[in-house]
Formats: sequence, structure tokens, C-alpha cells
Amino acid sequence: MTHPNTQRVIDAAAAAGLTISVTRFPEGTRTAADAAAAVGCDVAAIVKSIVLDSSLGPIVVLTSGANHVDYAKVAAALDATDVRRADPEAARAATGFPIGGTAPFGHPRKVPMLMDQDLLALAQVWAAAGTPDTVFPVAPDALAAATGARVEDVAQR
Repeated sequence: MTHPNTQRVIDAAAAAGLTISVTRFPEGTRTAADAAAAVGCDVAAIVKSIVLDSSLGPIVVLTSGANHVDYAKVAAALDATDVRRADPEAARAATGFPIGGTAPFGHPRKVPMLMDQDLLALAQVWAAAGTPDTVFPVAPDALAAATGARVEDVAQR
């Protein structure tokens, strides 16, 4: 049986015109390194859905598993202030998903979203499907289109 969170991700993808195939890895995909090991790909191909708090409220940044988000770049891209990592409760409230399973879509309400430009250099990336042990592959341009994320340089350099 499909977990309700995962079904919500599948349904949200379909509503955005994207058909996804979710894979469950019982050993877990909570961290980018765990997900890369489970999938058998480079950590750069793992999409981390990072939830931030700011003067605008919650923000979701989709970034490469190899990168760390530069909060100043996020603030500049969205004309926001006081950008910081959301605590687990705030992240779940904003997205409806637990840390380690935060999907790029299927959130209870629309939040500003940015996507790491480095993801576009890859043919395929893997994103969380609503639980800490499920992921799905997707072309980065299709992910950007389905989420409505604005592609920006958001990585620490």
C-alpha cells in the first residue's frame, strides 16, 4: 500500500503534468548521501528540498545534494530578509512532509520556490517522494516546470 504522503506526491505530480515512478528503499533515503547510496548515483543528482523561514514566510529551495544553500543568495533572489533554516515543525507545517522526506510538490499551499541551477547540468535527478525512504527520478527541467521553481544560483561557492 502506498503511504498517504507518497500518494499526495504522485497526485501533485500528475496534476502538474508529470508522471513519476516512486521507488521505496527500506534502508532509507533521509540524507543526500543515504539516497545516493541507495539509488546508486552521485550525491550531486539528489535533490534536497530545503525549507527556510524568512520575512516572506516559508521558502523551499531545491538544491543539489552536493551543495549547501547560500542564504544570502536566496534572500537576494526573492528580495527577502532574515533567511534561515526552518525548524522541523515549521518545515512540516509549510510542506506537509517530514525532514528527510520533503517532496518538491504536494505542499498544502504554494510557497516561493527556487531551484539550484547546478541541477540543470544533470540528465536525471532524484527527489524525495514524501517519506524518508521513497524517491523518484525526474529530468531537472521537468522538475522546474512542475514545481514552478525559479532557477537561480543558490549554492555556496
